[in-house]
Amino acid sequence: MLPNNAHPDGALIHVALVEDDMDFQNALMAAIETAPDMRLLGVASTRSQGLLMLDQMRADVLLVDLGLPDGSGIDVIRAAHVQWPECNIMVSTTYGDEGHVMQSIEAGASGYLLKDSAPEGMVSEIRNLHAGGSPISPLIARQILLRFRPSNHSAPVRVDDRDPGKQRPDLSVREQEVLEYITKGFTSNEIAALISVSRHTVLTYVRRIYTKLEVKSKTEAVYEARHQGLLP
Repeated sequence: MLPNNAHPDGALIHVALVEDDMDFQNALMAAIETAPDMRLLGVASTRSQGLLMLDQMRADVLLVDLGLPDGSGIDVIRAAHVQWPECNIMVSTTYGDEGHVMQSIEAGASGYLLKDSAPEGMVSEIRNLHAGGSPISPLIARQILLRFRPSNHSAPVRVDDRDPGKQRPDLSVREQEVLEYITKGFTSNEIAALISVSRHTVLTYVRRIYTKLEVKSKTEAVYEARHQGLLP
């Protein structure tokens, strides 16, 4: 049932969600369902469910996670862009690398947010997107700006080239390996299984990476590592 102060149905923002993280999904659903100007039309937890949902309804705003259990959320974005041409599509993900960002935009996304903000804050961004804005996390916006910055045809300038007093972090072979897995979106448990160590050991590597890169989150670590030439 809609809240008593809800707008008439025609004025509501109809939202659909494709998200496999159940904790985040539940929190986001609760935030949307308590918003007086929104109605949650459907929720999917996998790529296949998301594609099926496109045939069953039509939303004003579609939120899509990229790392789904059975494939990429980019496939859902691409299909929604064709089937729901007037729908505003926004990515909500942990992936902050340039490849995922550009593929999502090319597929039809108009917004790209990292999961570093509270679900309640997403409600404001949904309104922003529906009103014609393009919500983008600051780190993602910077990547896009750097990508389209005019080239002077010289070799890429690295952080340590611009600041002689700051040396590039010296990551161990294991730390570099863990960093690359983090970039690909693997969890600590998955990385532990891949490199045959305990989850505790992986977390130790992660803490060392954060310390050396002077960051506090996976998103910042990936961005800073790319910016300093530690990742392709």
